Amino acid sequence: MRNEKKKRRLSQAMLFILLFGVVSLFSDMTHEGASSIRGAYLTLLGASSAAIGFVSGLGELIGYSMRYVFGKLTDRTRQYWTMTILGYVLDVLAVPALALVGEHGWLWACALLVVQRMGKAIKKPAKDTIMSFAATQEGTGKSFGLQELLDQIGAFLGPVLLYLVMLFQTEGSTFQIYSACFAVLAVPGAITIVLLLVTKHKFPNPEQFEPESKEYVPFRMKKEFVLYIAGISLFAFGFIDYSIILMHVSRLYTPLASGLAETSALVNSGTLPLLYAGAMLVDAAAALVFGHMYDKKGVRALVWSTLLSAPFALFVFAFDSIPALLLGIALWGVGMGAQESILKAAVSSMVPKSSRATGYGIFECSFGVFWFLGSWLLGALYDVSIPAMVAVSMAAQLAAIPLYLCSARERETP
Repeated sequence: MRNEKKKRRLSQAMLFILLFGVVSLFSDMTHEGASSIRGAYLTLLGASSAAIGFVSGLGELIGYSMRYVFGKLTDRTRQYWTMTILGYVLDVLAVPALALVGEHGWLWACALLVVQRMGKAIKKPAKDTIMSFAATQEGTGKSFGLQELLDQIGAFLGPVLLYLVMLFQTEGSTFQIYSACFAVLAVPGAITIVLLLVTKHKFPNPEQFEPESKEYVPFRMKKEFVLYIAGISLFAFGFIDYSIILMHVSRLYTPLASGLAETSALVNSGTLPLLYAGAMLVDAAAALVFGHMYDKKGVRALVWSTLLSAPFALFVFAFDSIPALLLGIALWGVGMGAQESILKAAVSSMVPKSSRATGYGIFECSFGVFWFLGSWLLGALYDVSIPAMVAVSMAAQLAAIPLYLCSARERETP
């Protein structure tokens, strides 16, 4: 009888993980679809490259650094669902609102992008925490990997949806076509909110999936966690942002084939969203594979994923070849998938339940700050020396490996 009860609880935990994964699918369909054309839209509205760079960096910095604040707030209030829903509403509604800014409304568009990043900052610690409660019942690596798989299916479908909108929207100016793209994203955005409310109704207290500790364990920065944070910060510093990859591809390949009419060219301005969509598919598969590997190998799984993904910059930037470019983007997707599954799973095993949102907040904040600093430096190096940029990117990612191993050894030491 006890075993039957346990199986029923496990199946409920998996149902929660799957429902939350579908919520993430439609959420990513909304904002990753927007990401595939965001830079071009801001340029069309009249924003300079400096303004776009500043706002993108500011949005990422706010989106990640504020996660520590909202993580602490979530642990203190235990309002997991309230924080999650509020964050999702800001996140998915700010995207279709971009359709309403007007032809010269780049300042309003930039403000909406910052609001969208603030929404992510509010929801992420709470969302990852309630996911971790169910994940402890099913295997943290597998659970976060499965969520990332569904997440990235949405990240694939979003750019593909906009590609189809641009393909069939033959009337109107370029601005009107882009506005239509953002307006269409209101549909997956609305579905996200509806599914989120359904999930909350069915599972109002997800913290019950994970048993309470027999005694209160206060949060402290254990050595294994510090080493782990140092490792993922180096990885984030060296992991080149996709916007730089997109800029490089646009400069190198699309002038030769500037539109969809050049169907003989594999890479042109019309197919740029599909490159990103392909990277998201690889991301999804990698998340599932490395999530399962984490459940068996622990943090050491990050060593293999880092060794595999670190050379992506070499293939993207050092070779003037479309096959090398596609391989590099695929390896970039491997790195993204591994970080989204293993990195979150590892936090749940290092931080006690009572302060897990704080742990996620620290993790996300450090990761985001170093991602921002690395993107800034690597973007500057791109204009000075591409070989130097590639070398710094690979060296920083590979330097994370000894720290992962030290963290794993510290955890295994009694």
